[in-house]
Amino acid sequence: MAGVANNPNSPRQKMINLMYLVFIAMMALNVSSEVLDGFELVQDSLRTSIDNTKQRNDIVSNELEAYYQTNPEKVKEWYQKGREVKQRSDSLYNYIQDLKQKIAVIADGKEANVDNIEHKDDLEAAARVMLAPIKGEGKNLRESIDAYRTWMGELVQDSAKTRIIENVLSTEPPHQAGINTRTWETALFENMPVAAAITLLTKIQSDIRYAEGEVLSHLLNSVDVGDYRVNQITAQVIPQSQIVMRGSQYQANIVLSAVDSTKRPTIFVNGKELPAEKEGVFTVGTGATGTFPVKGYIEMPNSDGSMNRYPFESEYFVTEPSATVAPTLMNVLYAGIANPIRIAVPGVPSGNVTASMTNGTLTRKGDLWEARPSKVGTEAVVTVNARMADGRNVEMAKTSFRVRALPDPMPYIEYKDENGNVRKFRGGKISKRSLVEANGILAAIDDDLLNVKYTVQSFELTFFDSMGNAIPEVAQGTNFSQRQKDYIRRLSRGKRFYITNVIAKGPDGIERKISTIEVIVN
Repeated sequence: MAGVANNPNSPRQKMINLMYLVFIAMMALNVSSEVLDGFELVQDSLRTSIDNTKQRNDIVSNELEAYYQTNPEKVKEWYQKGREVKQRSDSLYNYIQDLKQKIAVIADGKEANVDNIEHKDDLEAAARVMLAPIKGEGKNLRESIDAYRTWMGELVQDSAKTRIIENVLSTEPPHQAGINTRTWETALFENMPVAAAITLLTKIQSDIRYAEGEVLSHLLNSVDVGDYRVNQITAQVIPQSQIVMRGSQYQANIVLSAVDSTKRPTIFVNGKELPAEKEGVFTVGTGATGTFPVKGYIEMPNSDGSMNRYPFESEYFVTEPSATVAPTLMNVLYAGIANPIRIAVPGVPSGNVTASMTNGTLTRKGDLWEARPSKVGTEAVVTVNARMADGRNVEMAKTSFRVRALPDPMPYIEYKDENGNVRKFRGGKISKRSLVEANGILAAIDDDLLNVKYTVQSFELTFFDSMGNAIPEVAQGTNFSQRQKDYIRRLSRGKRFYITNVIAKGPDGIERKISTIEVIVN
């Protein structure tokens, strides 16, 4: 029994091999907990921003309704459009909330809490909901956003505001060398951890509330009440991004939610006055990782000369550059063949990602890369770089792989069963009919991990006469010779012969003498 347990072809050993492969793949695709926790912080900040924006939108909507109650004839058109804006915005917002819940359920189960994801590093949940071939919601979401963006843009006659709405709600996919290679939904949700996918969807919800507010404000201005007053004026920090890679810049707009264009506010950030020529744009370098505050106040003069002060407080997060390098085979590269590798940098379009490799060549092939290491026993180091929005080229990661020679293939006979299905015979019992109809001997590595075909150069069939004497018959190439076929036809049930001295040549150009298999006529 011990011999069976250690047999590399036994079910037990195959299961051990599979578990090892899954473990290695998980290690290769591991995303650091610090990055995932950073997404949670961004998620919390976005929810706060959404709540603030919704409060502002409700104030504008209530103001529009109040003017409608005062003068229904004049305000009716804008009031009805305002109600439809809110209805369509809420509908799209709630649809995205449902998508977030679906992703959370796949990641954490039926009791999942979208605001407290446990399996933040799950790389499949988002793709299953958004990119599934038939029921994937990604395309429907993109089309819904496109329709919403077009309709909202038609309500605004101000071309500048229309461009802002179009940019905020853009679903333009990333481009590579002027050619569109990926859809918007694929770029956002393929191989994306649950924490990142949920944050991206929350960001879209934030953009919807922002666009809703812009259109509602425009509708209110359209009834000649542009000089309206809200019951609360708040200072806001509007960052270009709240997650910043070390070495890049953090950039944010410091503004009031309501502005009098005839009066210029004075802005103080982190204890220093922001120069007027900056026009509210706050920029600071990022030399270290961590969480950093953006705190201060805005002073606005009143008509009587007094000053009103509006405090603000926010923060930004600086993270280490990161990338995911995931070999599609395992954590080993094989010399002499093209090894598929998937390389992705979260938040960076694939067209802006470049990579190189030592001890061989690395070539982009569509969404994948092909690594061809040259020397066995020497590590191959893959270096990933990304071109940032400001034009800088940043090194994101270096990953080392072991380089091995291809393992020996196994010989087999390809035949069709009684139902016409193609089968591979690798030793044991086989019907005489299947042997006679087979063409010859083939060889390949086919172990659910590698699928590499070899070319058989020659092989030998060893038969035995009634006295037990060996009768070898050699064939050149992959097909049975006529003499070999004749011997097979004369074999009776229970007789056996051996396939020996199989010489096969692989894609690495190396000829190998591979193992013998026993054939028993059934």
